[in-house]
Amino acid sequence: MNVFLWIVQGVLAAVFATSGLIKTTKSREQLIPQLLWVSDVRTPVVRLIGIAEFAAALGLFLPGALDIGTVLTPPAATGLAVIMVLAMGLHARRREPAAIAFNAVLLVLAALVMWGRFGPHAF
Repeated sequence: MNVFLWIVQGVLAAVFATSGLIKTTKSREQLIPQLLWVSDVRTPVVRLIGIAEFAAALGLFLPGALDIGTVLTPPAATGLAVIMVLAMGLHARRREPAAIAFNAVLLVLAALVMWGRFGPHAF
């Protein structure tokens, strides 16, 4: 199970590091064609979401890989789960079922890491 959790953590870290970098480095005009929801959210909020996603991605992977501060991994997964619940709410309001489904998959994966690292498979 530990190997499986590492794989899930790696996938989540890659997804959210990429997503976070995109949201923090691209202009609003560049983001809107890729992420339609950006048109409904102020730019500072988009940047904050990107920073939170990137920080959580680092928190999912680096503590265990470096064996330093491994207690940070479960809260990082929890933070991503909260972001996904909020994202699902935004996409529900915008009536975007495909985005809700994608966020739900990421939520389940983050919840799996939370369960495993808070509980029976902590570092």
